[in-house]
Amino acid sequence: MLKKYMAFQKGGISPYIWTILCILPFYFIFQLSSVVQIIIGVFITILFFIFYRIALVSTGWPVYVWAFILISISITSTSLFSYVYFAFFLAYFIGNIADRTAFLIIYFVHLISTSVSINFSIVTHDALFLKQLPFVVIVWISVILMPFNIQSRKEKDELEERLEDANKRIAELVKLEERQRIARDLHDTLGQKLSLIGLKSDLARKLIDKDPEQARNELKDVQRTARTALSEVRKMVSSMRGIRFKDEVQRIKQVLEAAEIRLIYEGTSLKQASLLTENILSMCLKEAVTNIVKHSGASVCYITVEQSWKEITLIVRDNGTFKSPTSYGAPGYGLSGMRERLEFINGGMEIVTSGGTSLIITVPNDTKQAEKEKLK
Repeated sequence: MLKKYMAFQKGGISPYIWTILCILPFYFIFQLSSVVQIIIGVFITILFFIFYRIALVSTGWPVYVWAFILISISITSTSLFSYVYFAFFLAYFIGNIADRTAFLIIYFVHLISTSVSINFSIVTHDALFLKQLPFVVIVWISVILMPFNIQSRKEKDELEERLEDANKRIAELVKLEERQRIARDLHDTLGQKLSLIGLKSDLARKLIDKDPEQARNELKDVQRTARTALSEVRKMVSSMRGIRFKDEVQRIKQVLEAAEIRLIYEGTSLKQASLLTENILSMCLKEAVTNIVKHSGASVCYITVEQSWKEITLIVRDNGTFKSPTSYGAPGYGLSGMRERLEFINGGMEIVTSGGTSLIITVPNDTKQAEKEKLK
């Protein structure tokens, strides 16, 4: 409830509007001729604002009690002092009630009671009330629309918070998956070789007196194995740095040239795309070109990159022979892996088989995230 009070206090010109609405009751009260009525009016107005402040910071069932008390004060103010603007305060308060059933009940009670009190003042031909009739109509429309507008805004804010939390959890999962991948790579690449180095070192130590020549051969194997392990570590470190799209384009040019496939590249390099998006697109491009080289029998490869404010589109097309969908879905083609990577960044992939084979990849253009990464 404290959030509601803080939201009530801020926001553009809103504080000035609320201030005017807080002062207006006293204007109408001092229009009365009787001193007793003026005192009662001032007392009721001050009481309303005190109760309203308490209601804003209340939680649980007291919220509903305060709502009905405030509705009663609003009806009294409209009937006695021709001041209907408390209904505007109440519309804002009701819109912030979380429970849907309670919200609807209090909403309709407030709407009906306000409508009855307005009609009563019109029927009795209250001169002061009739002078402000256009503003009364505005307040009545606010009573109808404002609570639902506030509810909709709250739901949107909650969804945005959930989306932000989900993105944070996804980022944590990415880190966890990357750690697990690094652990697997270290175990598979270094573990075996370090064990081999240990075994051969022990063997060389035992043979150094018995068979020096064999010991020297074992030490040479240890040296070769160590160099191989060092090379693999360097490759792992290089892969951890991520793949930039422009670098991948240069690599596939070399691959296609070696395979005697002509490359026709259209479009510009990616601008302000996040590192994650650029990395995934680079891997998909590499996989797509690998498929063309290995399986299509094509002589020309067309690569098109289109980037708009909304999305990035990568089209990889060839003039080769299309394989059946079942064979394309086979693990050897890596299309399932491409789909999984693209789903991770809310992207999609489509295969078109007319006039050769076209692979159309679309991903959201997350330029805001890219700007954040540059600032880090």
